Amino acid sequence: MANIVIRLIVGLGNPGPEYTATRHNAGVWYIQQLCQRYQLTLKYEQSFKAHIAKCTLPGNITPIWFIIPATYMNHSGQAVQAVQQFYKILPKETLILHDELDLPPGEIRLKFDGGEGGHNGLKSIVQHTQTKAFYRLRIGIGHPGHRDRVADYVLSRPSKSDESLIQEAIAFSLPEFEPIIEGKIDKAMQNLHTKNNNK
Repeated sequence: MANIVIRLIVGLGNPGPEYTATRHNAGVWYIQQLCQRYQLTLKYEQSFKAHIAKCTLPGNITPIWFIIPATYMNHSGQAVQAVQQFYKILPKETLILHDELDLPPGEIRLKFDGGEGGHNGLKSIVQHTQTKAFYRLRIGIGHPGHRDRVADYVLSRPSKSDESLIQEAIAFSLPEFEPIIEGKIDKAMQNLHTKNNNK
């Protein structure tokens, strides 16, 4: 029986059909692929302000919770804090899936702790949980080239080629999901790094 180290998976994005295909929803795209992989259905829970699903992997008794906050990005921390408190999940047992300006489309990196990098979802989570000590799976979306263009960039749809690169990278990295939640972080990071460089 594997030891479950990460118990909460959070896909960041904005609610509403107008945001579904935008770069800022890359974390939602990722968790949707995870739900397809494990045949999960996210259900809305008003008390958490989130869409949530419970997953128990074969050979384990420890449940893992998948959530997509139902608030806008800059209030994501409300849902994260509520679920952590209710299920007694520590920040260090949490993995945030989010778009990353500092990585090109097609790259995904794993890290623990660190700054928010100007990401409003991460800022909200840090504000509500009072810590930066959680895992992040950073999904590359590229950078528009100037900080004044960032807001419009993340809230717009990527080109077809960039969207394909992002979705392919998510699908390509899914085999690393279980090693990550089982605490095989160094191995998963090495595999993701190798995959990114060999594509």
